[in-house]
Amino acid sequence: MHADVAAFDGREPLRFSAIITPHRSLSLNGFRWLMLVLVAVSILVGLGFILVGAWPVFGFFGLDVALLYWAFRRNYRDAEISEQVEITDSSLVVRKQFPRQPPREWRLIPYWVRVELVEDEELETCGPLWLVSHGKRLEIGSFLSPDERRDLAGALRRALQAGRASR
Repeated sequence: MHADVAAFDGREPLRFSAIITPHRSLSLNGFRWLMLVLVAVSILVGLGFILVGAWPVFGFFGLDVALLYWAFRRNYRDAEISEQVEITDSSLVVRKQFPRQPPREWRLIPYWVRVELVEDEELETCGPLWLVSHGKRLEIGSFLSPDERRDLAGALRRALQAGRASR
């Protein structure tokens, strides 16, 4: 997530701007190495099973590697999700980009927007982060960790408050 203040379309000063993306700890190169090691281990162990006469086990090792490959590829595709939040004095714009879909955009009037984040003090976690306006709710940052959602909620509240104070 990054936030900065700059010009928005050259008309109004930007009070808040953030691009939110999911965190991925394994790089693409790391993924390739992991898959290479998994394939090598599966082949070696599978050959051992073939030598003792348990040849059907070899197929299951291949199936395990294929399922892990599919799961990681799905994970990397989900990493293409992004959300952009921009706040000016007259508009709050949320753009969501999903893999293989056109971007979706919501425009709200910042004066009427409330940031809602439900905290669970007992479990030391928080629920979803909502932008609420006129009885409608828009969830943002669903893929963020609880600490990142708290930070984003605080930054959004400060930006909205600063916009209200300048009126």
